Amino acid sequence: MNGRKLWHFHGGLKLDGHKPISMQSTVEPLPIPPQLVIPLQQHIGAPAEPVVSVGDKVKKGQVIAEMQATVSAPVHAPTSGTVTAIEERSIPHPSGMSAACIVIDTDGKDEWLDDRKGHSQYHLLDPEELRILIRNAGIVGLGGAGFPSYLKLQPGAGKIVNTLILNGAECEPWITCDAMLMQNRARDIIDGLNIMRHAVHAGECLIGVEDNKPEAISALRDALSEDEKQYIDVVAIPTIYPTGGEKQLIKVLTGKEIPSHKLPIDIGVVCHNVGTAAAVADAVIRGIPLISRYVTVTGTAVAKPHNLHALFGTPMDFLLQQCEPQEDKLARLIMGGPMMGFEINDRQTPIIKTTNCLLTMQQQDITDDQPVQPCIRCGQCAEACPAQLLPQQLYWWSKAKDFDKVQDYNVFDCIECGCCALVCPSHIPLVQYYRFAKTEIWQQERDKQKSDRARERHEFRQYRMELKKKEDEERRRKKKELLKKTQGDKKEDDKKSAIEEAMARVAAKKEQQSAAPKNTEELTPAQQKQIAEADARRERINKDEPES
Repeated sequence: MNGRKLWHFHGGLKLDGHKPISMQSTVEPLPIPPQLVIPLQQHIGAPAEPVVSVGDKVKKGQVIAEMQATVSAPVHAPTSGTVTAIEERSIPHPSGMSAACIVIDTDGKDEWLDDRKGHSQYHLLDPEELRILIRNAGIVGLGGAGFPSYLKLQPGAGKIVNTLILNGAECEPWITCDAMLMQNRARDIIDGLNIMRHAVHAGECLIGVEDNKPEAISALRDALSEDEKQYIDVVAIPTIYPTGGEKQLIKVLTGKEIPSHKLPIDIGVVCHNVGTAAAVADAVIRGIPLISRYVTVTGTAVAKPHNLHALFGTPMDFLLQQCEPQEDKLARLIMGGPMMGFEINDRQTPIIKTTNCLLTMQQQDITDDQPVQPCIRCGQCAEACPAQLLPQQLYWWSKAKDFDKVQDYNVFDCIECGCCALVCPSHIPLVQYYRFAKTEIWQQERDKQKSDRARERHEFRQYRMELKKKEDEERRRKKKELLKKTQGDKKEDDKKSAIEEAMARVAAKKEQQSAAPKNTEELTPAQQKQIAEADARRERINKDEPES
């Protein structure tokens, strides 16, 4: 029994775990397949950008695609070989879609990159240096949707981490990869926890493990030093699905509830998966990027269910063949568990960072193909919902495509655990309706953002055109004023010049007049003679007398 007080979350179900089936044998390293298909997006956020070309030789651990956005993660070569294609291939996704992948033909040498560097004295590193190491190693959450781990290790300004939690609940039936990891690599998990604690300056550290995994609980407790026991507590928690949900685990361990539209850091908590902690230890202490993981291969259609240590990019069929699939019985292949997993139709689809389980099912195991009946308003879905939502109302409004009402009922607080659908006596696929509503709301939001950007571009263009028009008008006005001023100055100058010329002529005339003789007495004898002769000629002309 724990000495620590535990709390309970609303709803949840007790399910048959089917876990011992895949825990009878040790974890086996999977042989290197002839070819690896490595998707560029194995995480939440933007896909990575290739930094290799077709024909390039790559080594194990080499970066083959770099992150191009804050919410992203780099991708590394899981083994050595040659890049033979960069093209769209089938990827693990509920839609069965294809996406860009790097194809590597392996050479079987498994040759490591030479510049690997570990930091055994990680406590001497600055927290930001640790986050950079974790980011560059391509580590994402290995227990959920694959959120880049370094971002969750950045509390942000003014945020204090009181509690750092490792999630070892692994509550979904059939899946045992985390249980085997805790049994086999307990010390690595503790080392990873210490590294993350140093990165966020956390106070107490809790490792929550469901009480149906006594071997894992013992392994973790035995791995703790006496000093570590002062701030790390391995807590056995009740086996109720979905205790492994982040909000539910936090509630069980701390009694704190995360408000709607808030994050754990808003209440002073950071939560990571035990697999993520082991990957952090590999990256920081040994310089090993995230290129492989434990994967559970189990179900009723394999003769040898067990856990495998597989390289990312390995075709799922390659894993199945190691577990002796019973082809005549295999009706469905699920990636993940029966509650939150999704069907895989192409067995050449590769495993990725978030692949924790391949579940094989026979036809008799499939229950979701039963005919859907009308809702009888029994309320069992609301009783089972661990998020304390009203699934019936969400169903009605999702079906009616009234997405405003759906949001009024907090559809985004739904963790899609499937409890409501499992208990529904009418076999209504409730989670599918909620996923549909979320997808449509996201699409509407993207369309709105696209429309807003288009409107902003149009308004900015109109603003630029109006500004240019005003600038042109101002330029023309100034030019016109300058021209007018220039012409005015010229006219003024011409007028001034004309006046000056007139004044000059008057002055010249006055000077001439002043210089001219006043009477004949002032003339010289020669001038008087010339004047007399001129007068005589004039008289003769007047009298028509010929000149002698």
